[in-house]
Order: sequence, then C-alpha cells, then structure tokens
Amino acid sequence: MPRSFRRGADSIPGRPVCLPGLMALNVLHISDSDIGGGAARGAWTIHRQLKLLGHDSRMLVGRPLSHDDDVRSIKRNLAWRIADRAVGGAVDRLALQYACYPSSFGVRLDPWFRRADVVQLYNLHGSYFSFTALPLLTRSRPVFWVLQDQWAMTGHVAYSLDCERWRTGCGDCPYLSGYPPLRRDTTARLWRLKRATYGRSRLTLVVASRWLEKLVAASPLLARFPVHRIPRGVDTDVFTPGPQEQARRRLCLPLDERVVFFSAWDLNEPRKGLKLLLDGWHQLQPQPLLLLAGGGEAPVGDQIRSLGLVRDDVALADAYRAADVYVAPTTADVQTKTAPEALACGTPCVAFDRGGVTDVVRHLETGYQAPFGDPDGLGRAIASLLGDEELRLRLGRAGRGVVEREYSAKVQAGRYVELYEAALAPTQSKIA
Repeated sequence: MPRSFRRGADSIPGRPVCLPGLMALNVLHISDSDIGGGAARGAWTIHRQLKLLGHDSRMLVGRPLSHDDDVRSIKRNLAWRIADRAVGGAVDRLALQYACYPSSFGVRLDPWFRRADVVQLYNLHGSYFSFTALPLLTRSRPVFWVLQDQWAMTGHVAYSLDCERWRTGCGDCPYLSGYPPLRRDTTARLWRLKRATYGRSRLTLVVASRWLEKLVAASPLLARFPVHRIPRGVDTDVFTPGPQEQARRRLCLPLDERVVFFSAWDLNEPRKGLKLLLDGWHQLQPQPLLLLAGGGEAPVGDQIRSLGLVRDDVALADAYRAADVYVAPTTADVQTKTAPEALACGTPCVAFDRGGVTDVVRHLETGYQAPFGDPDGLGRAIASLLGDEELRLRLGRAGRGVVEREYSAKVQAGRYVELYEAALAPTQSKIA
C-alpha cells in the first residue's frame, strides 16, 4: 500500500507540513459534488482541513464546482461518460436506482485512487456512482463511508420519516416520490441488492450523530460494519461571534426589531420544517422579523425577508450574527449544517427534541428544544428566548464553547486522521 512522509525540505509552499516523523496521509474523497449542497460542503470541509493539516487530499465528484486543482470529475474521459449514459439510462428505466455506472468500476484504475492511502465516500446517490462497485474498491484500499442520510439502509429514500420497512426489507414504499425518487416500486429488490453488495464489501462507517448511530445499529444491512461517530465540523474562524448591529447594517436589516433566522439549501424541502416554523411564528405577538436564506420559493409577507440562496460563508455568518434566535425545525436530519454554524456565531437555537440536531441544540444549554413536530411548542420556545435577553446571551456563549470543543472543523479533521492512522497501523506493523 502506498505510503508518503513529508519533511520540511519537500513541503509544498504555502501549505502547512506534518511534524517531523509523523505520517502525511494521502486521502481520496468520493462525493456527488464538492460545494453543491449542504452534504457536499461537509465533504469539502474535511478535504480542506486535511490539506491545512499537511495531508494530501483530493476529491473525485459527480459535479465539480469549486475549480480546486485537487477536485475533478469521477468520469475521467468521454468514453466513461458515454458508457454511463447508456448503461445508467437502461438501469433507470428498470428502476434499479444507481445499480450500475461503468465509470465507478474504473475508479480502481484512477491515478488518484492508486496513490491513496485511504478512500472516503460520502453520498453515493446522485446519478454519478454505482454502489455495486463497492466490493471491488474496498478490496484495494481501506474505505470509510460517511453516512449523511439513511439512503444506505433503505430501498431508495434518503429519509424514511415514519416508515419502518427498512428494518425488514422495504417494498410497498409509501415515499416513492421522496428523494431520490423511483419510477416504480423496486425498493425490495434494491434492498436485497444492497444486502448482497455490502456482504462482499469491507467498510468502516462514520456517522455524525447518536440518532444515526442508533439507526445503523438497527439496520439489517449496515449493522455488520464497524461504526464511528464524528460530528460534522464548522469553520470557527469564519463562523464566529461579532457585533449584531454591524451585521444588520451589512444585510440592510432593521436595527430595532427582533430577528428570527432560518436557513436551508432548499426552503421547500418539507423535512427542513419551514411550514412548521411559519405556523409557530404566526402566533407571536408582536411578530418578529423572519429572515430566510435558501433556494426555492420563499414565502411573502411584511415581516419576512429573504436573502435567497447564500453560497458565501462570510455573508451567511453575518445572517447568524444579525439574528436573535436561529430556528432549526427539521423533522429528519443527521445533524444539520446550520445549527452548529449558528451556535459558532453565538446565536442560540430552537429545534425539536428528536433527531440528530439534539446532539447540538441542547435544552437550556445551547438552545431550546420544543416537542417534536409541534408548531405551537416551537412558537412558545421562540417567544421564551426572544423575551429573555440574559438567557439568550448565556446560551449563545455556551453554544460557542461547545462548538469550539466538539464541532470545529479542526477537531473533526483531527478525529478523521486518528481514524485513518488506526486503520493503517496493522499494515505499518507488517511492513516494520
């Protein structure tokens, strides 16, 4: 297995180096995109932090958007793209979701794969990767799969919501139109195909929250694999507390009103909970300003402002600082990207008392938990924080401290390095 060591003499200008005697790792990430969505940006954060720590990190993705020299398409040439289009199209017509893209099997021949010490997978759904290639790839390198939703354990859907059929083999799916959608119900067949594929694969799973860790342990498909919990990281140098008044001036927001903030990559995604937030917000008197950030169609109202889809983290950090309260009313999420970012900016959060978000939004420690799915309870929680400035300040300070200790991108990257080194240690012992 390839190994690489970096000393000061052969370091790359402008890039930090590993301390003398420590191993510089070569990590390959496979993701649907680099910066095109919340899950993709989670992969991007790990990639960037590993480079800052002095390791070699590269990404093969379905949709490269960043123009980073260490990111490129997983489909290396026109021949692979033509083959994927032909075979993938036939598979889609059979409703065998992502069962075969020839380029996925060709990854093993990619120079970046051949030079990698470890390979890290993220969302494999997105019409760019064939999960049936896992046995081939996992025989060649240690492979870590970062689960960013439930897709790996279901017949097709990313979040099962109230459906429990993933525990027994799927079939008769109530959410065929749920992301990623299926033409017809082949969920039982896909579940069995995943079971057969995983049975020939060598994988280590990584989850971001206790909620997903419990689901993995209960999954007939995934329980056989070792699993590690590493929370998603936040860039605490960008998402940091700052003067609220200045942030509001930069965003052209009123200085004398209470501001409640909500952000999602897609505002219209039902599980993100905007409708529940609106139902709770309408009860508040006087009504605070509701600030929204995200793609999709934003609601209209005198007390609603939309920033649209904010791709710039500096501007997004200003939105968190401008708010008195951030609300994460998700009904299904591994952890959420936004709640840790808000807390890193010193803004307390309101969330429901179920799901991965509860690891971050801790009741009366970093925020306020409302009864799951209850818009009235959500409204009362928001009102409680808006009406108590001392409590908001205390929760905001505590939230920043929790993020620095447990959720910073630097801490996250360090945990991944420890995981890689532990996996490679047996190999190094044999070489020695």
